[in-house]
Amino acid sequence: MWWRKKSKDRAKERLKLVLAYDRAKLSPGLVESLKKDLLEVLRRYFPAQEEGIQVALEERGEKMVLLADIPLKG
Repeated sequence: MWWRKKSKDRAKERLKLVLAYDRAKLSPGLVESLKKDLLEVLRRYFPAQEEGIQVALEERGEKMVLLADIPLKG
């Protein structure tokens, strides 16, 4: 279908993510630990759910930015 991402686009996104982790000196295991810790803290204040959590690094100019997309139950 025309609205689905092509495999080359998905591969490009994965490569960008790997490069961002490398530049920030983060291992994929560390990112998974970060997801767990973020969820634990957020559950103290919000009814967060584990499914669908996305944590990523993004390069914005000279800075690396941590993006977290965490669905809330509700």
